[in-house]
Amino acid sequence: MTSIGGVGIDAEVSKNFQKILAKQGMEFKLGTKVTGAERKGNTILVNVENAKDPSKKEQLEANVLLVCVGRRPYTTNLGLEQLGIERDEKGRVPVNSRFQTVVPNIYAIGDCIHGPMLAHKAEDEGVVCVEGIKGGPVHIDYNCVPSVIYTHPEVAWVGKSEEDLKRDNITYKIGKFPFVANSRAKTNNETDGFVKVLADKHSDAILGVHIIGPNAGELISEAVLGMEYGASAEDIARTCHAHPTCSEAVREAHLAAFCGKARRINRIL
Repeated sequence: MTSIGGVGIDAEVSKNFQKILAKQGMEFKLGTKVTGAERKGNTILVNVENAKDPSKKEQLEANVLLVCVGRRPYTTNLGLEQLGIERDEKGRVPVNSRFQTVVPNIYAIGDCIHGPMLAHKAEDEGVVCVEGIKGGPVHIDYNCVPSVIYTHPEVAWVGKSEEDLKRDNITYKIGKFPFVANSRAKTNNETDGFVKVLADKHSDAILGVHIIGPNAGELISEAVLGMEYGASAEDIARTCHAHPTCSEAVREAHLAAFCGKARRINRIL
């Protein structure tokens, strides 16, 4: 990959995320793939090459090698073939809108079906799947499933990124607020990062919220709730938040998206 953070992360957040981690001493080799590794005494030699130009090779020396191969659906040796349940090209089980497989009394949720491999996504699917079996409505808005990277600072987002909106030709407005202008973040000496809100230019509906900073994984829940109930940036901007808290940065970013300017930034900076 040519950027850090994975699928769905906003490009601006990804770039700032990399800068912050680089200041902590991390080095990144993007657009690079590992071709092999071997141990020589107490040293591990890792062979890498440029993903676009295999002739550009390099050997790295390390004390420890952490191998992260990603995740795949756990659907092998389950007897699916005997039941006539096929898998797609990624090994996932196809289901309908009620999580039914091709065998009507067999349901599938979580990591073995489409969508992000996240525990909270699977939990929600489990709840609505059982409700559906009992005759209730079945609905999950996957656009309202948050993603979190548990680093320091944390990164979290929900909804669309700027790149998504540009690709879909959706007109939008941006509201941002830096944690360096947030009283609680300054008190805790955790001022790296910002809150970024993307709202529909015409309706003011919240389209996506991206946070890099202290407790981002907790703060994103407010944005998820707002999007789940169709809130506008003005709705969050006009909601009272306790002071001093990091959640005020979320409010200020929505205020900036709604009317073009946050209240506290000039007073605190």
